[in-house]
Amino acid sequence: MAGMIYQLLASSTLLSLGLYHLICSAGNFLKSPPSYAAKPFYPLPSSSNLRLKHLPLYLLLLCLFIAFLHQSFTSSDPDPLVKGRSPVYRFLTLNSAAVLFLFFLVSLSFLISETTSLLPFPPDLFFAFGSALFFLHYSVSESSASVQTSDLQAKCDSVSARVSALASAMCLILACHPKLFVAELTLGAAICLQGLWVLQTGLSLYVDAFIPEGCHKLLDVVTGVEGSTKCDLDESRLRAVAILDLVFVVHVMFVVIIVMATYALVAKTVGTRRLGSYEPLPANSADNNHIQMKALTGNQA
Repeated sequence: MAGMIYQLLASSTLLSLGLYHLICSAGNFLKSPPSYAAKPFYPLPSSSNLRLKHLPLYLLLLCLFIAFLHQSFTSSDPDPLVKGRSPVYRFLTLNSAAVLFLFFLVSLSFLISETTSLLPFPPDLFFAFGSALFFLHYSVSESSASVQTSDLQAKCDSVSARVSALASAMCLILACHPKLFVAELTLGAAICLQGLWVLQTGLSLYVDAFIPEGCHKLLDVVTGVEGSTKCDLDESRLRAVAILDLVFVVHVMFVVIIVMATYALVAKTVGTRRLGSYEPLPANSADNNHIQMKALTGNQA
């Protein structure tokens, strides 16, 4: 139960962050396309209070700190495993805790940079930091997938690593080309997709109704740590992996719909602006010019 609660918290945090970034980036682009530039984080636009203005960043810091504490405590989980108390699980969770702590430090430094003059870092540098951290998360997830004794856990970690690699690539592109709106929109979509996949991971590992047929939780592992979900036969394992691939495609389709709907709603609210300086002349202006030309022709005659 504790593992599923943590997965729900992480999923809701990532989904909220991704949606918030999609809405703010689309509004920033639609308000003024020529002067658009991507930002690592957008403050609340309707708040004059400095603390309330950065409320989403404070909530993100709180969630990252809770996640760091959770990974740190579960690294010493005493639950018995199939092969005994595994040091592999301990090091994997410590790696995840270290990555979360680095995300926390970068977010905290961005808050200090936005509110004070102690760290006057440009946004490009924070995108570069984000690219490095997402790549580090990709590396940790790939390593976790390669040593997992649970087939379902290994597949979930592998898919999560690919999503983190996509986010890392988008952050690197934005660090080099901050005016590329498609990259920022893709970054927000990748964060939403990671949030959905974290939820799917929790359902596939901890909820009996969502565990594929032929796979089951081990009864001697209470909290759901390494090796807690096993598939009895190779056919069951391949079937479970294929189901997770299909579910991932469904999540991608859902995220595409979210991105399209978010952009359409923001465009309807903010309104689109023309990229050029052309303004159509009013109809009465054309009539006045016509009358003046006609009068001038009559005088010359």
